[in-house]
Amino acid sequence: MDGLVEALQSFLALGPTVILPVAIFLIGMGFGQKPGKAFRSGLTIGVAFVGIFLVVDLLVSNLGPAANGMVERFGIELNVIDVGWPGAASMAWASPIAAFIIPLGLLVNVIMLVTKTTKTMNVDIWNFWHFTFTGAMVYTISGSMALGLIAAVLFQITCLKIADWTAPMLSDYFDLPGISIATGSTVSYAPLGIPLVKLLQKVPVVKNWNADPDTIQKRFGVFGESIFIGLILGIGLGLLAGYPAGKVIQIGMAMAGVMVLMPRMVKILMEGLTPVSESAREFLRKRFGDRDIYIGLDAAVAIGHPSVISTALILVPITVAIAVFLPGNNVLPFGDLATIPFIVAFIVGAARGNIVHSVIVGTVLIALSLYMATDLAEIHTQLAVDGKFNMPEGTHLISSIDQGGNLINYVIYKFFALFN
Repeated sequence: MDGLVEALQSFLALGPTVILPVAIFLIGMGFGQKPGKAFRSGLTIGVAFVGIFLVVDLLVSNLGPAANGMVERFGIELNVIDVGWPGAASMAWASPIAAFIIPLGLLVNVIMLVTKTTKTMNVDIWNFWHFTFTGAMVYTISGSMALGLIAAVLFQITCLKIADWTAPMLSDYFDLPGISIATGSTVSYAPLGIPLVKLLQKVPVVKNWNADPDTIQKRFGVFGESIFIGLILGIGLGLLAGYPAGKVIQIGMAMAGVMVLMPRMVKILMEGLTPVSESAREFLRKRFGDRDIYIGLDAAVAIGHPSVISTALILVPITVAIAVFLPGNNVLPFGDLATIPFIVAFIVGAARGNIVHSVIVGTVLIALSLYMATDLAEIHTQLAVDGKFNMPEGTHLISSIDQGGNLINYVIYKFFALFN
């Protein structure tokens, strides 16, 4: 078992920039593409993800320290530390259940495609860690490998169904035809986030509050372009973090860079994905009639939209503030503050880029996430202990907004906890 887990961890350590091109090449070949064309598609998508993750790293490496600077500057002290998604993922893959998740997950996805219970072919294998985490939690409280795997599969099925539901939005608003997102951290905000947006858009007065990139640009001209919005929001974060003038300008430039570069990386991604999507549709049309199929990718493909980045940057200081004033919350936002763009992507898409509505709904859902993360702190900490995770010095309880505050994870875990 240990050898299998180590082999799995070695495979996953290659990262999406290697795993995804291989998966896309095999899919392209399976749908009848010539080897050269399938290889080019996989290689192009790999290059696109190299660029996407470089830009994501630019975002995270600047946003994370600025958010932490705010926490330290205002002297916020809470007794549960948010270790972020990297910590939660490492705990998940360290669980004995991890060795079974990828083959089981692929099998479940194939069965659902064949039975037409999903339209998503999810090649985002790295993010199977979300399913693994839920399975590991249930395994920890029950001692049953079978129950843990059932919990993981339930999480996966929910993600695939939400991915199908939101795929038209990705095509219409994000201009990502043929793509769906089944990333656990992103889809968990859809079941409540999308209806809340729709409700907000019917509230008198509030429904007229609008600020999206197009409206801002029309009002402010060249200074309303996404590059300037990124600069201004980045400078604002730097000032809140108490940075010196030079550092404030640096983070402003970094956020301006993210606003400009991410959409261009996504265009390269679509260049590689379009031939595969067309081959898949033709293959399925010949065998099953007209049938849509979506390629499930990492949520990083959606976070480059200016409205997503703008909403996320505004929500960072709001998240820190509500963590302090929210009665009953014990989680100190830390590691997952830089993950907020992934959290709000579907909210922004449902709001059609309306930053005001997105921030309002995002605030409500992040508050709920903090409560869930607080409630799951003990089991989250137990997973860390079992997985020999290096706890932050002086910390006794940990959690995460990404997975500890994940609605789907929370509901599934609580269901199984009723019987243990």
